[in-house]
Amino acid sequence: MMDTRRGSRRRLLGGALTVAGLGALGGVTYRALTGGPTMEEAVDALIADAAPPGVGLTLIATSNGKTLYAKGFGESDPVGGVAATVETVYDIGSVTKQFTAAAIVRLWTLGELDPGDRLGRFFTGMGDKAEITVHQLLTHTSGLIDTLGPDDDPLSRSGLIDAMAASVPLAAPGVRYVYSNVGYSVLAAIVEELTSGSYERFLADAFFAPLGMSRTGYLLPDWDRRDVAVEHGPDGLPLGRPNERTWGANGPYWNLLGNGGVLSTATDMAAWSRALDGDAVLSAPARNRLFEPWVAEDASESSHYGYGWVMLDVGDVEVAWHNGGNGASYAEFARVSGGPSVFWATNEVARSGRWNLEESDLAMRVLGLLLDP
Repeated sequence: MMDTRRGSRRRLLGGALTVAGLGALGGVTYRALTGGPTMEEAVDALIADAAPPGVGLTLIATSNGKTLYAKGFGESDPVGGVAATVETVYDIGSVTKQFTAAAIVRLWTLGELDPGDRLGRFFTGMGDKAEITVHQLLTHTSGLIDTLGPDDDPLSRSGLIDAMAASVPLAAPGVRYVYSNVGYSVLAAIVEELTSGSYERFLADAFFAPLGMSRTGYLLPDWDRRDVAVEHGPDGLPLGRPNERTWGANGPYWNLLGNGGVLSTATDMAAWSRALDGDAVLSAPARNRLFEPWVAEDASESSHYGYGWVMLDVGDVEVAWHNGGNGASYAEFARVSGGPSVFWATNEVARSGRWNLEESDLAMRVLGLLLDP
């Protein structure tokens, strides 16, 4: 059985970017008004540079509420002959974390919790984990281990909480940044404790339904099966659809739920990015919580973690970024508040010894193109 664990996210381009350097990363610029390539042609060139021909991939770029670029490449299901489009449903991996963080800050605005609340408020039998705060879970400073096992282990919510409480911490709470998928699953469990419902239902009612994001979630969307991308391993062989391969009858198990595995489309993610620039689903104080650079990810302080987002200072521009993958699918999301955003996803991230799209930094390259045309 394939272990789809994501592991800690990779450092982004060494953290030494400027806006000018960002725009030139792919060796492509556009000058539509001076006879150079159009923006669409320039993005096409970046994708062609990053991805081998025929690879299934979808990318959308937006700015100021407008869609600037939206295309699918290759096939979401080569065997079935299904082309990738902006409505193809992909596993967005750890990009899920920013939805979990948004749910927590929404509950904060509703007065249901405070980021300083400790785990002992929500769960009994926490032992030395009782003093971990919600803020520490959000910023990966809880000291919790990364994972408790493979995504497809049939772990229940109570099993997650018990295993987390019994786990050996990697650091004392609040001492240092230690990326933890477990921590974000615990946050999803807190959402369920406070709402007496499912994590996915809260996301749908609070965010997805109001924004028309009808193709985002775990079980609630009514997808056509053919729209869900078939994932491929490093040998190029099909592994099946994520919701059929690693989930149970009631959706993903708790090694995955809340920290990864949400399925979505490029158009839905663009709608979400637009919503993050306004007050439609989150107030300004809540959005500020998401994008505050709370904690340095390492001693170089080249990047910080907010609530579900990696925060990068690129020249004088603050960029929010996150990636996610399971070894077969991969997604990246990068955005500038009030400015451009880029989301892309693929169902075939790498071929052993030949290429790896996770190393392409495609979202930041396209974002740089839009920031420095």
